[in-house]
Amino acid sequence: MKPLDAKPNLRNQQRADVSTEITIEKVDGHQLQCKVANISRTGVMVQCDELTAKSLIPGMQPPAPKNPVILTTRFPVPVLPTQSVIIVAESKVVHIRRVARNEFHIGLQFNSIEGNGFDFIDQYIGKLLAEPRHP
Repeated sequence: MKPLDAKPNLRNQQRADVSTEITIEKVDGHQLQCKVANISRTGVMVQCDELTAKSLIPGMQPPAPKNPVILTTRFPVPVLPTQSVIIVAESKVVHIRRVARNEFHIGLQFNSIEGNGFDFIDQYIGKLLAEPRHP
């Protein structure tokens, strides 16, 4: 009997709070602007309004494993204090939740990242998590 591959436990990844713009492209090429609420090595939490959420997720239904919502994301990650790179990642919606009357959080899991994007994200998150928190 062949063992099953373990599913990654996304909750084990440390998240770093950030506030940056993210461009989300649907499979039809339509692009929307949102904000990144936090980032981990495996994905991003996107913050958007209800109209944007409805546009990204048909019917506002929780994602189904056999019918994933696939999106292309583009967002900047600083590599030097004055220089950023644009990360391009194919992502799938893993959850959606309403956090306020007109505010939604959409969890995106990276399926693939172009070029050295994963390394840049890894370094960025490591740096953010190493910084002392200011009260």
